[in-house]
Parts: sequence; C-alpha cells; structure tokens
Amino acid sequence: MSPSGLRKLALLSVLAAVLTIGLKSTAYLLTGSVGLLSDALESGINLLAAITAYLSLHYSSRPADATHTYGHEKIEFFSSGLEGVFIVAAGGVIAWVAIERLISPELLTSLGLGTALALVASVINLAVGVILVRAGRRHESIVLEADGKHLLTDVWTSVAVVVGLVVVWTTGVLTLDPIIALLIAVNIMFTGLRLIHRSIDGLMDHALPAAELEQLRDTIRRNLPQGTTFHALRTRRAGRRKFADFHLLVPGAMSVREAHDLAVNVEDALHAALPLIEVTTHIEPIEDRASWEDHALQGIEPPATRSGEQPAVMP
Repeated sequence: MSPSGLRKLALLSVLAAVLTIGLKSTAYLLTGSVGLLSDALESGINLLAAITAYLSLHYSSRPADATHTYGHEKIEFFSSGLEGVFIVAAGGVIAWVAIERLISPELLTSLGLGTALALVASVINLAVGVILVRAGRRHESIVLEADGKHLLTDVWTSVAVVVGLVVVWTTGVLTLDPIIALLIAVNIMFTGLRLIHRSIDGLMDHALPAAELEQLRDTIRRNLPQGTTFHALRTRRAGRRKFADFHLLVPGAMSVREAHDLAVNVEDALHAALPLIEVTTHIEPIEDRASWEDHALQGIEPPATRSGEQPAVMP
C-alpha cells in the first residue's frame, strides 16, 4: 500500500474517534455514569492519537534528504510512544474521577439509552480497529498497528462499561460503576506502558525479532560459496524499513569484482527474503586476523562458519 493509502486509513481512525466521542459523551450526559465518562475520555485520547498517527505517516513518507540520510520513518516510534503517553494520562484521569465517585456515589439515569449509544460506539471502534491492525501488520506500519490496538482496547473498555451499567441497572449497586471505571483505568495504563516500551526499543535501535535474524543468517549462509563466511550482523528497524549490515569474509586472492558480485547476490537474496530491508556489506580478507576482531559483537553473536564447514576458528 502506498504512503497515501496508509494516511487514508489514519484518517478513518480520526473519523471513528470523532463519532465515538459524540456518542459516548451524549451517553455520559444522559446517565451521569463515570464509566461512560472514562470511555468518552479514552475516545478523546483516540482522536489525539489518530491525528498524531496521520501526521507521523505524512512525515515518514518523505524521502531521504541531506539532513536525514536514513529517511524519516523513525518518527513512527516517536508517534506510537506519544500515543502511549496519552493513554497513560487518560488512565490517570479516569482513575482520579472513579475514586472520587467511589467516595461519593451518584444516582444514574437513562441507562437504557446510554447503554445503546455505548454499544454503537463499540461496533464502530471494533470495525476500524480490526482494519487498522490488519493493515499495520500487512504493511509493517507500527503506527497503524498501535492505533488499531488502541481502538480494540477501547472496545473492551466499552464492553466492560456496558456490563457494569447493566448490573447497576438491575441491582441498584451504584459503587459498581466507579469500580469498573477504576479497573478500566488500570488496564488502559498498562496498554500505554506497553506502547511506550515498544517505542523506546525502536528508538534505541533494537535488533529485529529472533525469527527474522535467523532468516537473515540462513539466507546469507545459503548464498555463500565454499571458503567464505560472515559475521558482525547488525539489524535495526525504522518504521516500515529494516536495516542490516554485516562483514563478508572472502579469500584475499578474490578480485574486487568477484567480491562485489558475491555481495550483490547475497544482498539480492536478503531483499527477496525480507522486503523493505536495506543491506550494507563490508568485505574483508578471511585470512587476516584483524578481520575477525574489528567489530563490537564478539562474544554476542553466534560463531561464524565458513560455508560448508563447522564453526571457524579465528586465524
């Protein structure tokens, strides 16, 4: 999907947030339920998050330039982290209001209509959330996936609120409303903290997942001829794009042209295995001891092997 297509999905999230804010706010005004107030506040956070997602997708689609030679995709981690902060803040506000209402319960009214409006909002969030999560995973957009997961969390929030209102309606126990709101607040804050943690990992150049790392190593091994090997494989991710670099160790007698062609073949295979990955290869003579000691991953990465051999011993 093109960057403009991803931005259109983000605008869909903005529209959903506006609609659900209106529905949930109306439901709160009709009922006075602090649970519905917490639900409406979370939709307000959804709106801020959706706008942030749209702006970050717009910025990240810009090509590399003289001041950002690796592109602008890393802003997506900042965006999802900011969304996490918004979510935690919303959870704190909800918890504060819930505690106040727990101390001083208030009579709830028009619960039937308020519940119906909350359910309609839930259906909207469910539909848009599923669309965003699927698109985010398919196109490897952390922003869309985070936004979709936030909406799906909001669905569970709304379901909990509706169940609470039904129980209050049938039993008359008013304290159930703020108790449910307080539980929702805790769940919301944990969701926000998980997003913040994931974003920090991205900003700190966290390596690709173990499965993808093994896929990269296996692809390199399968495309190396006898008497060659590799090491110092490093990876990171910025938005949808992935980056990898490694040292390719070849016989010193190999010509520059032959070594270059080998590197190109390996890089093409890696591109086929993991689309959107950018690979940088550093070629070194395998006989030179310095070639085995010139990187910071010694003792961290798996031992290098020459093609078709057992783990190689450093010359």
